[in-house]
Amino acid sequence: MIKTRITEKFGIKFPIINAPMGPFYTTELAIAVSEAGGLGVVSHATLRGKNSVKDFKAQLDHVIEHTDKPFGINVRVARIQTDHRVLIRKIPQWRKENPKLREQLIYGLTSAGGPRVVGKMWKEKAPDLSHFHVGPALWLVDKIVESGCDGVVATGTEGGGHQSYEGITTLVLIQQVAQKYPNKLLVGCGGFATPEGVAAGLAMGADAIAMGTRFIACTESEFHQNYKDLIPPATARDTLITTGGFGPIRLLKNKYSLEHGDLITKTEKISQELAYDMDEYLKDLMAYELVYTKGDTVDGAVPIGQTCGLIDSIVDVDDLVSGYTKEAEKILKNLCSNIS
Repeated sequence: MIKTRITEKFGIKFPIINAPMGPFYTTELAIAVSEAGGLGVVSHATLRGKNSVKDFKAQLDHVIEHTDKPFGINVRVARIQTDHRVLIRKIPQWRKENPKLREQLIYGLTSAGGPRVVGKMWKEKAPDLSHFHVGPALWLVDKIVESGCDGVVATGTEGGGHQSYEGITTLVLIQQVAQKYPNKLLVGCGGFATPEGVAAGLAMGADAIAMGTRFIACTESEFHQNYKDLIPPATARDTLITTGGFGPIRLLKNKYSLEHGDLITKTEKISQELAYDMDEYLKDLMAYELVYTKGDTVDGAVPIGQTCGLIDSIVDVDDLVSGYTKEAEKILKNLCSNIS
């Protein structure tokens, strides 16, 4: 059994977390991951035709109805993700009103913006909710630590979905954070999809490993079967980085991503946001919904990480969470046995 600061703090059996993957749902996936002994995370889903705040509450109610295990949530706090202002106030309120939710919802992850305002509010209104924030580069991790966050999710450029302009690899980033902030809780994310990866991440100093693409290709995930089926045959060369809703995004190469254009600069992205009209925004969002809801893998945007080159099958969540940890344990024990 591998014990880490995060397994001990959160009362989970295995140091594995499913990465949030909004705007898509990961509600059923989160239940399965928590039931398997990991930490399930509910994504900030923003599909069209939904009131995202009411919908988020419904997802939380669904989770606590179907598992009594700990779980977490993600809120994207980007400039254009305006519903986050309501969500960060509502989450402490919902926990206060529901003792079961307060007991189980123990991990709050923010991303795609700054953590300071959220951290201040949650520390006051929900001090028992562990607040982590995504950091894609060491100078940004410095800001996360300064803001008082309980932990960092160090996410490298290998990962699928939303990325940063920094381009720092997970291999380098985890070591940097572990060296500079050894007392800060640390989750490694981006580029993990095997037991070997889990072992490596823990050996570098991470307290848990978060995976996205590997969990999409699981039986219990809500993703369309056409989406899942793209992953096992893909290679690590089959993704590219282009511009998404919050900046860089890693997508599978297909008609949509190849025609979407080269990555624009951060300055250009801010100008683009200021010039956005609702029709343009909804058109871009629809590209993501196409693959998730309709299984359109040609004209839809398909967020997938480079780990697609490590995945050759669709598996059950329980086999992944427990199996990967047990194999990682063997790998680490074998390494230790070679030390004389």
